[in-house]
Amino acid sequence: MARDDELEELNEEQELLIERYLDSLAGERNYSAHTIRGYNADLNSFFRYANRQKFNALSPTTRQLRGYLADQDKARYSRKTINRRLSALRTFFRWLNVSNISSSNTISAVQGPKIPKHLPHVLSAHEVDALFDALQQELDAAEKATEATGDKKQRALVLRDDALFEVLYASGARVSEVAGLKLSQIDLDTGQLRLFGKGSKERIVPLHNQCLSALRVYLEQGRPYLLDPRKKSQATPEVFLTRTGNPLSADSIRRVFKAQMLKAGLDTTLSPHAMRHTFATDLLDGGADLRSVQELLGHASLSTTQIYTHLTPERLKSVHAQAHPRA
Repeated sequence: MARDDELEELNEEQELLIERYLDSLAGERNYSAHTIRGYNADLNSFFRYANRQKFNALSPTTRQLRGYLADQDKARYSRKTINRRLSALRTFFRWLNVSNISSSNTISAVQGPKIPKHLPHVLSAHEVDALFDALQQELDAAEKATEATGDKKQRALVLRDDALFEVLYASGARVSEVAGLKLSQIDLDTGQLRLFGKGSKERIVPLHNQCLSALRVYLEQGRPYLLDPRKKSQATPEVFLTRTGNPLSADSIRRVFKAQMLKAGLDTTLSPHAMRHTFATDLLDGGADLRSVQELLGHASLSTTQIYTHLTPERLKSVHAQAHPRA
């Protein structure tokens, strides 16, 4: 059953204002369509609440803002969601101030609920090996089936998954970055990948030989069999494709990852983002400095990267043993 504030409609003036703001995010800050949709949903949630409570959404009191957060908590939204919506409101009111639409600054006095810190889930070396071993077994079976039937599509899909997981683990890329990965972003000769993170910020990530080999095999022996014969290859610039030749979406990558984790006998509650966490942790364990890992992950703040130092006790012990005079 829909909540009252979800049923409350926005008036035309409110809709136009939100549309103007979202256009500014897309045009000036180059936010992705996914991020824009998120901001739209969050702002709509607040405006509907304001309409239901009959107060001016552009000049709310501190009490009204806190009432909105309390209402979200009562509706059992997670603390993470509530904080995200509060963050969306902060940036929205900042834009209203700069645009001389509203001078309200009450949002600055409102704090969101505290979120307990959870360490990222990472795969152990044994689990990473199990994941790729399961893929190799699938590939062996697909090659035998191809010899028997002549159908190369199933083998192409396994080659795709192998290259996909190698890229995730070798680059630490976000799922959205891999889903949108274009052929033009891969340079097999120099062994580099160009990734576009949040705000379309570009970064260059080197790839190791095993990943490059999996990509070459997929691009030469797998991807051609996934392309839709009715389209020219140039019309499909994305690297990873579905069985029908469409770009593999972020949700599809998550489903493929879950299915592969199940086949490998691993924790199916983990998402592909665990590969990004594992990438960062393994680099730090191997002696990489925090700044370099920050650059490779595309983090805007070093504090975001620092969480991985809590996952590397062996590295900290090693640093302590080398640096402390009594160690």
